[in-house]
Amino acid sequence: MNLLNFITWTAEPVLFTLGPVQIRWYSLMFIIGFWIGFKIEERMYKKESIPMKWLDSLFIYVFVGTIVGARLGHVFFYGWEYYSQHPAEIFKVWEGGLASHGGAIGIIIAILLLARKIKMNPLFLFDRLVVPVALVGALIRIGNLFNHEIYGHETSLPWGFRFIENLGAWQRGAEPVFTAPSHPTQIYEALIYLIVFGLLMFMYWKHNAQLRQGLIFGVFLIGIFGTRIFVEVVKNNQEAFEETMMLNMGQILSIPFLICGTWLIFRALMRRPELPFSETHKI
Repeated sequence: MNLLNFITWTAEPVLFTLGPVQIRWYSLMFIIGFWIGFKIEERMYKKESIPMKWLDSLFIYVFVGTIVGARLGHVFFYGWEYYSQHPAEIFKVWEGGLASHGGAIGIIIAILLLARKIKMNPLFLFDRLVVPVALVGALIRIGNLFNHEIYGHETSLPWGFRFIENLGAWQRGAEPVFTAPSHPTQIYEALIYLIVFGLLMFMYWKHNAQLRQGLIFGVFLIGIFGTRIFVEVVKNNQEAFEETMMLNMGQILSIPFLICGTWLIFRALMRRPELPFSETHKI
């Protein structure tokens, strides 16, 4: 990796190989994010004396919701023209193709189902879950960086990255074909998501913001999806059909989350704080 007026990014997406199995940086970031997220949630649940059996269920619901939602989001939002003709390809998650907005929708559905099962207000679960989710989002964007994907337009800024366009051929031994220096939008998003994560941790641990139900969740939605709307301005469109749209798919899908976040914050600030869970054992 040479640093002149730009950065030539030659990182290998595959961390190591075990027989026929490839361990990719993207997968590693995903796993690390879920593990750290579980530990953060565990500390929260212990702090508030929340039943730990809920945490085990939460992990399973969120994991399944994330994978299924992210895959179906990619299929329906970005690749329906192809997948409608090749439905068997939908199940080949290992070949890539996950959409963060679909993952968010999958998580929301999963939490609504879990909340109904344990008879808990879903906002109670969301306010605690989204704190580590912001960190997971940052790690996933680092995974995108290693995959040479989801980068931005050409730039003359000194931190522009030249990514490998013919990644598959390069991994098979061909000479790399580099992009022009481009915005490393994966890094932009990762940094902002880390800031959002820090803010949410501060709100939870220092200000007990979880007592204003929906407040942490609302700040998360505005921080994450507000970021997406602005970063998409310098990000390349992922599908050809987006070239004819005033806003790309990522921006369009972010707007409802942004509206919902604004409403949640307003609602939380207009209501009186709840009693701690350890005092009421119910919300």
